[in-house]
Amino acid sequence: MNKPTPSYCARVARVLAKTYPAAKCELDYRTPLQLLVAVILSAQCTDKRVNMVVPGLFKKYPDARHFSEVSQEDLEREIRSTGFYRNKAKNIRLCCQAIEERFGGRVPDTMEELLTLDGVGRKTANVILNVAFGKNEGVCVDTHVLRLSGRLGLSRETTPEGVERDLMKLFPRNQWGDITTWLIWHGRRRCNARKPDCAACELKPSCPSAGKFA
Repeated sequence: MNKPTPSYCARVARVLAKTYPAAKCELDYRTPLQLLVAVILSAQCTDKRVNMVVPGLFKKYPDARHFSEVSQEDLEREIRSTGFYRNKAKNIRLCCQAIEERFGGRVPDTMEELLTLDGVGRKTANVILNVAFGKNEGVCVDTHVLRLSGRLGLSRETTPEGVERDLMKLFPRNQWGDITTWLIWHGRRRCNARKPDCAACELKPSCPSAGKFA
């Protein structure tokens, strides 16, 4: 695989932007805290399932204080259908306790502070910073971004950390949040894991993996 050129990366961004002009985070939320909880719940779970759970959850627990005070057992019961519910409930409660005690009930808006919260790694922090606060501190590398970065020849790396470093070098900072969203949308709608639709893919003319999955 040749190193991607600036013109190739610009073409990828241009095509994805044209294909998905309305692309945005597909989790339902109204506040930074709600987004944070939704992102924690989305681990190993579809956004569709999370969006079925959060309306009632956010009505019952509208802020960090309410989430920090709910019992482990009650929260587990509320989020059971999202999978890995014991660990998610623990992280949400501890995370919200820290937000309430150390940040006055408000989700912090820096990478350094977000990474001190339970259940928050770089991927989650990047989502919160970009989507909730409009800050581009990095590229969120989920399973879709990881998969498409390899298929599109954007990175040889196999870890989220390595792929993030490559994407941050290839795309201008003001596109870091956008490239995340575009790749996620393309991964869900066209370039899925098992049977990508190469024949109809908008990136087919320049994609180094086009036709390999026929």
